[in-house]
Amino acid sequence: MGMLAWVMMGLAIWHYTIFLPDRFWGGIVGAFVGAILGSIIVGMVIYAAKSGAIKIPGRDDTHLVTALYAVPGALGGLAAVYFEGIRRESVVED
Repeated sequence: MGMLAWVMMGLAIWHYTIFLPDRFWGGIVGAFVGAILGSIIVGMVIYAAKSGAIKIPGRDDTHLVTALYAVPGALGGLAAVYFEGIRRESVVED
């Protein structure tokens, strides 16, 4: 259930990329992949630091705060894909 919460949070944050210029590496699909992977990876890292074991929280261990673990990861993933897209765009123009 924790993985579902992390993916849904990444998907929710990804929806706001329509307000940004399309400079993501891979376009909107690249932004989707960055948000989802970032939310999963950071969600697992934060939960592992909290629980002391690398595992995905089950139904009884999933709370509202568990879904919020994915927010920094989704934002970080989007930022990484965005800046990589800007870097590749400037290399092609030179």
